[in-house]
Amino acid sequence: MKKISTLLFLFLTISSVNGQTLYSKAFGNSKNKPLIFLHGGPGNSSVYFEATTAQKLADKGFYVIIYDRRGEGRSKDTEAKMNFREYFEDLNSLYKKYRLTKATLIGFSFGGLVTAQFAEKYPKKIKSIVLVSALVSQQESYNTILRTTKAIYEKNGDNANLQDLALIEKMDKNTLEYRTACFKHATLNSYFKLKNPNQEAIEMYAGYDTDPLITKYVKNEQAVPTFWKNEPLKNIDVSSSLKKIRSKNISIYALNGRQDGIFCEEQMADLRKIIGNDHVKYIDNSSHTLFIDQQAVFLSSVQNWIK
Repeated sequence: MKKISTLLFLFLTISSVNGQTLYSKAFGNSKNKPLIFLHGGPGNSSVYFEATTAQKLADKGFYVIIYDRRGEGRSKDTEAKMNFREYFEDLNSLYKKYRLTKATLIGFSFGGLVTAQFAEKYPKKIKSIVLVSALVSQQESYNTILRTTKAIYEKNGDNANLQDLALIEKMDKNTLEYRTACFKHATLNSYFKLKNPNQEAIEMYAGYDTDPLITKYVKNEQAVPTFWKNEPLKNIDVSSSLKKIRSKNISIYALNGRQDGIFCEEQMADLRKIIGNDHVKYIDNSSHTLFIDQQAVFLSSVQNWIK
């Protein structure tokens, strides 16, 4: 009876924080070292990591927890604000649900911004963090996109797109319109896709069309404007957060792909200065979805780092 009451209390605690139960799933033995995967976004899902990588990572000897943030992916909530405060509440609810005291956070893409800020705010809950294709300075990524696409357009004599870039440079950098315009040119130039993936990655990407987890997933297209409406921190740099985390003797690791068009060598150099040269891997033949493009490297790196 006591056990049932405890579980009921836990469920009610989660419901009162989130207004719902988040979609989450655990892989592996709960006695192993816990890892929590934070997906990209806003508006995305952990579905791709769940379908391709979560179990393989658990097989390396970890307790892997995936979830979709409130209002995103499988955690549907029309009342969600989709701001950092809610993101932190969601993470704290997972610690309660899975009875964790400390965990390693794996922050992918936009999830890196959530990871860094959460770790700064709750350092006692963090064993270590792994940043995967993770945003650190949003503006530096925007600058990289604009600089490199400009070089492409100049080489091709694409005056129309050069004129568009000139207009973007004059925009307010804290607006949704600026973000959208930058990512439009990144997508136009296939910055998030790998031209020559290895056979393993080809097979996993092919599974996007057949895996029921992925085929049933519907992206919340209102997530980005909802975030922009409710979150005051719109164009941020978490470098200072990472420095504070390191000052707490919490290890930080990073994996980035050389073909990921939203990062560059200078950004990697800045990251090495903060977290240590041997804690950063800049991997060839990998774009943004690094845990698929170079899955073997991703798995072995996490296994070697999180001992």
